[in-house]
Amino acid sequence: MANIKSAKKRILVAEKRAAKNKSIRSKVKTAIKKVNAAIEANDKAAAQTALKEAVSELDKATKKGIYHKNTCARKVSRLTLAVNKLA
Repeated sequence: MANIKSAKKRILVAEKRAAKNKSIRSKVKTAIKKVNAAIEANDKAAAQTALKEAVSELDKATKKGIYHKNTCARKVSRLTLAVNKLA
């Protein structure tokens, strides 16, 4: 355990940030799962609305520095491609 005041503060701040990051990552994963579920169900309309939400969540996470921009771009590209393949 840290003895120095600044080190104690860094521990608290790191825990807060980790919790916030985890929450944001969880939102992104849930959004992606909704898109994949709509694709599995062959429901193009639902997939498109879920895709819009997922892209929004991914962009927010990228803007906050949770994901690298290329990671976000790759995920968006793959999801979009999958939705567009639906008949």
